[in-house]
Amino acid sequence: MPHPAMKQDKATTLLGILDDGWAGLGDEARRRLAGADLVIGAGRTLDLVRPHLAADAEVQDMDGRLVQVPGWISAARSAGRSVVALATGDPLCHGIASWLTGKLGGDGFTVIPAVSTLQLAFARFKTPWQDVRISTCHSADAGEWQSGATPEHGLYKLMRDIALHRRVALFTGPENDPARLARALLAAGYGDETRLSVACRLCLPDELILRDLTLLDASLMLFPQPNVVLVERHDERREAGWGREDDEYIQRTPEKGLITKQEARALSLAKLRLAPDAIVWDIGAGSGSVGLEAARLAPHGHVWAIEKNAADAANARANAERFRIGNYTLCEGKAPARLDTWPDPDAVFIGGSGGELAALIELILGRLKPGGRLVMNFVTLENLASATNTLQALGAGWDVVQLQASRSQPILDMHRMAAQNPVWIVTGWHQTKENT
Repeated sequence: MPHPAMKQDKATTLLGILDDGWAGLGDEARRRLAGADLVIGAGRTLDLVRPHLAADAEVQDMDGRLVQVPGWISAARSAGRSVVALATGDPLCHGIASWLTGKLGGDGFTVIPAVSTLQLAFARFKTPWQDVRISTCHSADAGEWQSGATPEHGLYKLMRDIALHRRVALFTGPENDPARLARALLAAGYGDETRLSVACRLCLPDELILRDLTLLDASLMLFPQPNVVLVERHDERREAGWGREDDEYIQRTPEKGLITKQEARALSLAKLRLAPDAIVWDIGAGSGSVGLEAARLAPHGHVWAIEKNAADAANARANAERFRIGNYTLCEGKAPARLDTWPDPDAVFIGGSGGELAALIELILGRLKPGGRLVMNFVTLENLASATNTLQALGAGWDVVQLQASRSQPILDMHRMAAQNPVWIVTGWHQTKENT
């Protein structure tokens, strides 16, 4: 029976390494590299260890060939050969380890991490990192960030992480570098309260550490590669999750644009039952009040909105920028145009239908995910009747709430209650066996 050490020698090792190369490796890591039959890594990383490999060791450069790596490892295992796959820093921190074990399973792998590049960067910054959110934009060229970008944009996940966490540490890439990130944050409305610290070429003779850069300064700089970044927001403002006052929203003047009043907005959002990762449609966005507050309530989801009035659409975009809502995309047009390009929704709000109410309800019920909710606001009896009749004809479940609120108004040195117009809030959903 083979000795356990011999079995270990033929295992596949996922080995972390930093740019100081062989000098920074421990004895066990050096032993495995020196005895490996096959060594896999990026070209730059392989160059760090080539002089120390066995004369007959096979070397595979995975630059541009990552998808072939599982096949190389499987073939080597079948032939009884030992494999070392190199990764930067800790292979389990945004490294190759989770991808490879997902492809081949965790059995047969040994992971020997180096100090993470993030851990090393924080040591250089001389600041703790137990409270940071770890993210990355080390991916294909994402292009410059634009307000209203959708989840398909390569910087989207990172921008959401920054919106939700005051301290974010991240891995960059050649195209998605710190300067591009700084420009993205400026475009998203961040200012001097947000700073970048950048650690460049760690463990190399020309290592460069840059602390507390302003976004404007960082946006104009060239940063040596590779590098990692710490984003810190020092602002003390606390954003309301929802429930903004109506006059906080930019609206058309002198006549106010369309806006769902705060009382109706609160009940409508409650009826939508938004999960944190909900996909939301806002049809007839008006000034954007419902959709923007829905985006706050679904911080890991996204809101797609449409508005046919150009002035209202401009105001909704301005409100999104003013409140720094990054998970919100507004299209200018009249529904149902563009809806076929949106992902299926978990929740839909209709604030205005443009005369297409029955057709919209049918389309939405055909796209609504199981358990999803359609919420509509009406101020006319005719639209109320059309909505409930359509829902009934389509076999949907529904209910109606009539909401009539009064607000205090000053009169002389006292106050009176002024009634608002009544609003009907209609909720529709797919019928199930349990509630038919």
